[in-house]
Amino acid sequence: MTTKHRLITDSFKVVKRAKRTGKREKTPTPPPPQKEAEIGTVSEEQLQKLRQFDLDWRFGPCTGISRLQRWERANLHGLNPPEEIRDLLLETHNDPNYKLSLWSEYPL
Repeated sequence: MTTKHRLITDSFKVVKRAKRTGKREKTPTPPPPQKEAEIGTVSEEQLQKLRQFDLDWRFGPCTGISRLQRWERANLHGLNPPEEIRDLLLETHNDPNYKLSLWSEYPL
């Protein structure tokens, strides 16, 4: 007695694909955007400095006010906040990513 071994593919219908007649043209790859990447790293570094400013409790609470208001309040009370933070905030005062603190998205 011999048993015939069947393959799993024997139970499926064979489907042949149509051959492609035309060749696809290769599109040239664009050069990597180096200037945008450099700008992105600089802004990420700036945002990281601002986050560190938000997390530093020596300058008082940061909920409910903007970063610049917090910096000015800390300066008024003689807490000596970093000048580079103020300069950065004055340069980017219209951008909400820079203006609002790390905790601004959380309800009070």
